Amino acid sequence: MRLTIERAALLRGLTHVQSVVERRNTIPILSNLLLIAQDNGIKLVATDLDIEIAETIPADVQIMGAACAPAHNLYEFVKRLPEGARVQIALTGDEPRLFIGAGQAQLHLPVLSAADFPQMPETGLGTRFTLHPAELARLMAKTRFAISTEETRYYLNGIFLHTVSEGAGSLMRAVATDGHRLALAQTAAPEGSMPMPGVIVPRKTVAELMRLLDDTTEDVEIAVSEQKIRFALGDAVLTSKLIDGSFPAYDRVIPKQNSRHMRLANRSFAGAVDRVATVAAERSRSVQLYAFNNKLTLTVSNPASGLATEDIEAEFSDEAIKIGFNARYLLDVSGQISGDDAVFEFADAGSPTLVRDPEDAHALYVLMPLRV
Repeated sequence: MRLTIERAALLRGLTHVQSVVERRNTIPILSNLLLIAQDNGIKLVATDLDIEIAETIPADVQIMGAACAPAHNLYEFVKRLPEGARVQIALTGDEPRLFIGAGQAQLHLPVLSAADFPQMPETGLGTRFTLHPAELARLMAKTRFAISTEETRYYLNGIFLHTVSEGAGSLMRAVATDGHRLALAQTAAPEGSMPMPGVIVPRKTVAELMRLLDDTTEDVEIAVSEQKIRFALGDAVLTSKLIDGSFPAYDRVIPKQNSRHMRLANRSFAGAVDRVATVAAERSRSVQLYAFNNKLTLTVSNPASGLATEDIEAEFSDEAIKIGFNARYLLDVSGQISGDDAVFEFADAGSPTLVRDPEDAHALYVLMPLRV
């Protein structure tokens, strides 16, 4: 194998793929990237056996070949090379080490056989459609904060991606919940996505996908089966196993008839929550909201660290309500509001509250209250 490649292009590809590789691996080959020098470029492949990312980068290839080399060492070395450098990569039969050089800087890495590198088969991906990267990023970004980190309820450790029929049309919907809050975002179902099996995309896959979406403007080609999902983004392809489980019937926890509505300035609200929460108990982080007569009072009372209150203006003329929430959850939802205002829809102090973004009719959030 012998090739020359621009440092910026190589670094971009390495940045995309190396993050899949776990720092600690009991299987040595999984600490490596598979490098394949082809006709018109080099293909980089990384996997943790659940996710695989492959990216092809243009390069001047003199001799084709393949080898596996330590992912993080290669990435850290290339990252530290000077901007504008041209990088030489070579592997000869004389020395079983991969040579990477730029100017006077040289690195020799141990290699493993490319034949031993595990790769995911691409068969069985029956449902295929395309989605604009900004719309896919929106679905993921609006919901990923609500993904559960509790491993015992593994079926909540991802985003539930599925299609639904609504009226005369169809929608693609992303939903995530950890049992304390729920986030839902949807868009018009792209052609070819109906009927798509409802699938749970794992948390790590979502994080890797978001990195790739930052660097593409082309439509994303998506292929889905009941076991796998594949995203093709320009020269990069992410393939992932899906969570094997049943996502709960989330419609049941979305309030349909919360009659008390409060509209307020989202930025002012988030600032007030952040300030009063400085004295909140670390475990519950509970903040009490008291809405009455076009005013919202936020209160945190903690015998160990003090009392904090703040009043802000709000459009609220219904029956007064006093209700508590986790401050971090309030801030997470507030961070998803794209417009100036947020709308809270209450039932009572013990029932789920619905939060809407007046600027985005295709997203909603549900918060479970706390006792305060």
